[in-house]
Parts: sequence; C-alpha cells; structure tokens
Amino acid sequence: MRHVIALDVGGTGMKAALVGADNTLLYEARRPTGRERGPQAIVGEILDFAAELRDKGRELFGRPAEAAGVAVPGIVDEANGVAVYAANLGWRDLPMRRLLSERLGGLPVALGHDVRTGGLAEGRIGAGNGADRFLFIPLGTGIAGAIGIDGRIEAGAHGYAGEIGHVVVRPGGAECSCGQRGCLETIASASAVSRAWAAASGDPRADAADCAKAVESGDPRAEAVWHEAVGALADGLLIGLTLLDPRMLIIGGGLAEAGETLFTPLRAAVAGRATFHKVPRIVPAALGDTAGCLGAGLLAWDLLATKSTEVTA
Repeated sequence: MRHVIALDVGGTGMKAALVGADNTLLYEARRPTGRERGPQAIVGEILDFAAELRDKGRELFGRPAEAAGVAVPGIVDEANGVAVYAANLGWRDLPMRRLLSERLGGLPVALGHDVRTGGLAEGRIGAGNGADRFLFIPLGTGIAGAIGIDGRIEAGAHGYAGEIGHVVVRPGGAECSCGQRGCLETIASASAVSRAWAAASGDPRADAADCAKAVESGDPRAEAVWHEAVGALADGLLIGLTLLDPRMLIIGGGLAEAGETLFTPLRAAVAGRATFHKVPRIVPAALGDTAGCLGAGLLAWDLLATKSTEVTA
C-alpha cells in the first residue's frame, strides 16, 4: 500500500496519519505537543512521532512511506522548509524540513502552514471540492484564513496571505496580540465569544458552545454576545469577498460547530451588507479536525508529483 506520513502540529496536541494515494487515512494517532517542556522538547516529540509513523507504515504495509508532510502554526517559510516563528510553541527559525528528513532517513518532506494546509484539504477533497476560488476561515482560538485558487493555496509574497483575523473591524476596540486594536479575532473567534459570554453570564467556565446553546434557548444576554460576534464576522468577510471575489466561503473551527445557529444569521448579515458584491456560498467545513492531516498528506503527494515531473523533464 503506497502511503505518506502526515503530521498536524498544534499548540496543545499533534495529530498524525498515514495517508494513501487516494487521500484515505490508513492509520491515525494523536499525542500531546508537550509545549510546557519547551521548544527543544517539542521538536524532539515531533521527530519521534514521525519516526513511529514510519515504523508503523512498514509494519502495516511492508513498505516504507514515500514522503512526509507536516503542518505547523505560526509564520512558515514553506519554500525553504523553515518554521520561522510560533508564539505558542516558542521556536524561531527552525529548519523543520531538514530535521524531519534527516530523522526519516532522507525521506522527502513538505512543510506547510496549519491553516493553509487545512484549507488545501477542504478545497480539494472537502467542502470546497470543485470551487475554483474559495476562502477558508476557521474560527478557533484565533482566526486565520486560506485563499484557494484553482486547487492551490496562495501563501502571498512573504507567507502572510489570508490573515483575515487581523483585519481591523472595530477601530479602537480591544487590544489584539498582534498589537492592533479591534481585530476581527478579538470579537468573533471562539475564544473571544467564550470570554464575552463568561463575562455576560457571570460564569467563568462558560464557553462559546454554552453561548450558542443559550442563544438557541432565547437568552437575551447570549443573543447580544452572538449578535456582536456575527456582525463583526460579517464585516470581516465582506472585506475578504470585496478583495478576493471568492465563489465560496468555508467556515470551520469550534464556532462553526454551532451549525445554523451561526450560519443562518451570518448569511443574512453578509447579504445585508453587500451592495455591488456577488455574495458567495457560505458553507461549513466538511473535514473537521482531520483537515490538517489530510492537507499534510496532500502536501507530501504534491511534493512527490513535483519531483517526478522534474525527473521526467
């Protein structure tokens, strides 16, 4: 069975898989990232995990993996295989591609940004399958985006494309970790909704999922929090569709798990703000938390296809 190794590294946990040539997850595993032990320990954990996946592939299929793909958060130089910076993981200028390739005996390795990699999977084999232009936006701890164009993800000139979470939608608003005020993710991320609902409800343990349930039950405090988040999100999306004219907006992450409690008012809010714009379809992501691994697998298969083309040429 032909397969590649796929790793999706997050701030608190890692997901890994062996991915077949038909994009099937042949084997899956998870483990904590262990960030409390520091960046050097995290890197060691990633390398060990990849080596375990290599050995598991040999055990299950009697042949080695053909390549590996890894998705990491933060700033990523995909062309040079360098994880430039990740605040949550504490690393800077980490030569991830080289380190993984060395640990895996010279195996070809592709490195990608976590959100762009998830967007690649959603675009090719998930909710955006068949869409020539899309914007993938996961609403989680923060908000980021992936710009899909004809089956690929646009990284931008410096690798920063898609950072819609740092579009200012409420000038002078809450301070963002990026240094600006009123960024989209300070209002419409799952963590922002959690903070707002905890304050409004008086329950410090309340989160965004609890807020969505309270909205469904008609709680006016929850409705106010939800309305503010949906309005800010609609403002941010309108900026995105004005600049990019996507055929589809794919919304994922924890907040999207609220289903139509989110999507019904969001579609109405975007449509109500549009003037000359062609409003795209707004749909939930389809792949859930497997998108990162599937995307990392796609990166690995794409790398092999590129190398094959270079040899043929």
